[in-house]
Amino acid sequence: MIWNFTKMQGAGNDFVVLDGVRQSIQMTPERARALADRHFGIGADQILLVEPPQHPEADFRYRVFNADGGEVEHCGNGARCFVRFVHEQGLSRRNPLRAEICTGLITLTETPSGEVTVDMGRTRFEPADVGLDARGLSSRPCGGDTLWSLPLQGGEAVELSLVAISNPHAVQLVDDVDAAPVARTGPQIESHPRFAHRVNAGYMQVLDRHAIKLRVYERGAGETLACGTGACAAAVAGIRRGLLDSPVLVHTRGGPLTIAWNGGELTMSGPAVSVFTGQVDIDALTNSNPFKEAPQP
Repeated sequence: MIWNFTKMQGAGNDFVVLDGVRQSIQMTPERARALADRHFGIGADQILLVEPPQHPEADFRYRVFNADGGEVEHCGNGARCFVRFVHEQGLSRRNPLRAEICTGLITLTETPSGEVTVDMGRTRFEPADVGLDARGLSSRPCGGDTLWSLPLQGGEAVELSLVAISNPHAVQLVDDVDAAPVARTGPQIESHPRFAHRVNAGYMQVLDRHAIKLRVYERGAGETLACGTGACAAAVAGIRRGLLDSPVLVHTRGGPLTIAWNGGELTMSGPAVSVFTGQVDIDALTNSNPFKEAPQP
């Protein structure tokens, strides 16, 4: 079975994008892992699938699969690439577009500058919203936020802001993001047994009232060059803590993203770039991949 695909990136967060409108795409965890594999496949942080909508008010359905094969709720950088893909492929000329994700509808607008602005939807902040079992954990107020202390290996603990933006985020403040122990503590936080559905772990350094540096260890993908929902979560957490004012320029390792939040409406703006197009024999690729089984957390 031959699939047409487009390789895209948004601030270095890279994707394999598939048109499920004009071709039949039956995605499975094994196929997603094979496509995302950087040595035996095409290579990507996530797989994006564009499908006909199920919701009457949506233009398209937009689905996201992490590199480990699991389907997730949302991807901000992927959403921008989704819009660019739909317009470049001639699937629609509508601007803005309404996209159906598994948690509702989002609005996306391609601007004259070539960037894409995404209405990211509603933010939530309770432990249950990110799937955290908070029983027995200590917490303290910080501005308008609540910081939760999460125990890690070796008796270490980190203080986290909890932000749900369709998918779950846990954001911590660090003095120097380049020296932050992302590779060591990121996997511990992401797969911590306290989080029922795992979590995206953000490391935020405040530069001034309108700028931060950010690294994110993403659920099911590891550290990526940029995380759109992670950038939103960090900006919102910083504003709630009283450290930041909207808009916030988020410097990721893959490039800048602009986040605006007024306590209700949350938007993200940034680039979306097509890298190359191609075709893949999905069955041959999947069957030849030595890592067909899901990785263990």
